[in-house]
Parts: sequence; C-alpha cells; structure tokens
Amino acid sequence: MGEKKYILSKDAAEKKLRRMALEVVENNYDEPELILIGILDNGIVIAHKVREYLQEVFNGEVKVIELSMNKKKPGDITLNPSPDINGKVVILIDDVANSGSTMLYALKPLLANYPKKIQTLALVERTYKSFPVNVDYVGLSISTTPDEYIFVEVEANEIKGALIEAPAAV
Repeated sequence: MGEKKYILSKDAAEKKLRRMALEVVENNYDEPELILIGILDNGIVIAHKVREYLQEVFNGEVKVIELSMNKKKPGDITLNPSPDINGKVVILIDDVANSGSTMLYALKPLLANYPKKIQTLALVERTYKSFPVNVDYVGLSISTTPDEYIFVEVEANEIKGALIEAPAAV
C-alpha cells in the first residue's frame, strides 16, 4: 500500500457540501420536492449531509433514498424505500466520481420512472472518465494518474476527509 495524502480535510469537505447544497437550491428553487439518491456506502452519508444543509435554505420537501449495487459488477440495483420519482427532480449522489461507471449504471432504474430531471453530485471528481457522465455538483475536481486511488473516509456517519493514495513504489 502506498502513502496516504489528504486532499480534503473534514472542515473543507463540510464547506464544499454546504456550497453544493446552495448550488442545488439555486438550480431548483421553484421545485416542491427534491429526491436525493445516495449510492451505498459513502454516497448515502453525503446525501444525508446535503439534505441537512438543504433543509436550512430550501422551502420544499427533501427525501433521501438509498441505492445499493455491486460497483464491480452492477447487475441488481436496489432502491430503498422504493421512490415515486415520476415528474420529480432527482439528485444522484456518490462520494467519488472515478470512471463514471457507478453513476451510469445507477441511472438505469431511475430512467424507467420518468423523472423531471436527474442531476449528479460527488464530493470528489477525477477529471478523466471512462464513461460519459457529467457531474453537475462537484466539491473538488482533481487530476490523478490512473493508478492513484481516491476515497472518502467516513466514520460513524461523519465525513472525516478525502484521501488520495498513490501506489507503492516498486
């Protein structure tokens, strides 16, 4: 395992989540309801944090839905509770947007329900993608080498920060 390097502290992550929540409100101020869909594991923690900040400034209702899937082989995708998103604004949330594949596969069950619009949010985004997914709300966009790994540290449903891990020297 290589060395760990923090790219976001707990405080910086909180500020970025708060800013993204304000951007969400700015782009959806006239909506009566927002559906936040957090991808397990860390995306749901971020969704609950964003909901907390949204409720301070958004007049409509904010619901959080949990999406679970195998990120390596995304076959079955489960939404809990099963949402009614027909004609509603949905924001798909994950901790890190790496290749774009997780968000792309997560869109499949959402499209079957005819939402008004789908937006995406990630605390950290890598600047290159293998799949055509654009992240609408980004906390931190970072260029990495393909072998570096980015992950968000979560402990007891609190975001501790984001790290970049370089591969071990050979």
